[in-house]
Parts: sequence; C-alpha cells; structure tokens
Amino acid sequence: MYGKSEDRDDYQDVPRPLAAMARDLPDGHHIPPHRHRRAQLIYGTTGAITVATDHGVWVAPATRGVWLPPGLTHAMTCAGAVAMRTLYIARDASARLPGVPTVVSVSPLLRELIDEATRLPVHYDLDGRDGVLMDLLLHELVPRPVPALHLPVPADADLADLCAAIRRDPQERWTTGRAAAHAHLSTRSLQRRFAAATGLSLAHWVQQARLLHAVTLLARGTPVTAVAGAVGYATPSAFTAMFHRALGTPPTAYFG
Repeated sequence: MYGKSEDRDDYQDVPRPLAAMARDLPDGHHIPPHRHRRAQLIYGTTGAITVATDHGVWVAPATRGVWLPPGLTHAMTCAGAVAMRTLYIARDASARLPGVPTVVSVSPLLRELIDEATRLPVHYDLDGRDGVLMDLLLHELVPRPVPALHLPVPADADLADLCAAIRRDPQERWTTGRAAAHAHLSTRSLQRRFAAATGLSLAHWVQQARLLHAVTLLARGTPVTAVAGAVGYATPSAFTAMFHRALGTPPTAYFG
C-alpha cells in the first residue's frame, strides 16, 4: 500500500520518531499474538478492530484507535473490511503518551494527519515539510480514553474462564447464580472476587461484553434488530437505549 512495506518489523528501527503503515484487511482477518519494540496506535478508517491482551479487550470503530505501549503482547481481529492505518512511535518521542493500553478518540484533524503520514517515505525529511507534519501529528496524539470500549480480563483463571464463556454467548441471561455455578463459586464469593479482579460488577461486565460485541456486528453491517437479539436484548429499543447511554449516539448513527 502506498508503495511501502506491509511488514510491521520494517517500521521498528527506523531513525525517526514516527513511522506509519497502511494495510487493507478483510472481514475476520486475525493477527495472532505478537509485540513491537515501539508503541503503537492501531486505527482503521473503516470497520472495527478488536485488540486482545492478557489484561483486557479493546474495540476500536472507525472514529477510535487503540493505543498500545511498547512490548505489550496483543492479538487483533477485524470486523468488516478494515482500512488500517498504524503508527509506530519511538519510546522517547513524547513524555505525554500513556504507559497503559486504552481506546482513544481520533479527531478529524488527527485522522487526516495519520492518513497523510502513511504516504510519506519511512525516512522522511526531518527538517522539511514532512518533519513538520509528523511533529504536528505527535502533538495531536494526546489519547483521550473511551472507557466504554474496554473490557477488563481478570488474571484469576476461574474468572477468566467465566469471562470467556460470557463473550462466547453474550445473548444468554448471565445471572449471578448462573455465573457462580459456571465458576464453581458461591454467589457472594463471585460478586466479591469479580469486582476485585475487574473493577466492575458482573452485570456491568456483561453489559460491556454485549456492547463490544454489538460494535463489531454493526461494523459488519448487521441490522440493529439482529444485533439486539444477538446480544441478549428482547427489543431493539432496549438495546438502543443501552447503546446510547454508553456511547452517546444511537447504533443506527454510530458508523455514520
């Protein structure tokens, strides 16, 4: 794409603070666990990208990106056709960039800067127009977290297995009793341990899992009525109300 390499290893050691790569990936494309020496901003101008680590799951639709610190092992899966635009950032490029993964908002200006950066030579002129553009991009790259698109994953093996089961079947009624039986715990122990491990109640975690799954289905063009049923809501209106509360817009407008 754009006459540049699609091998992510080619962008790790360039003598520049930023390196930008463009790749067009099909629906369902999966990149197995890997890590980079540089920090990374994963962003797609279309579709949605799910990024999974041992510590959590993040979903980034077209108006969002996933920020990853250097050295963090992660896997990626595409929902819908994804025009991915990735930034690799040197460790010492900016002191303002966070040391933890997060979903971030991508402003219209940042989107255009990222897209233009993918067209530049990897060894761009630091003192010319290209260097100024990359400096502005780095200045605009101030992550603004979007907590609703993050799903924490507990280190506790029993709870992690429960969370995996919920993500596989988000449409099911995951009552406290059913979840406790799955994890072989009493309801009181489950509630205490789950909140301590994730920072969320079980009900909130289930809602988050449903929300993230809904975003990936919407990215594939699934009708809202079908999405509502797929994530366990009896009516589209109930699902729409939850979605609007969490993300500030109805599902019909989210990818518009």
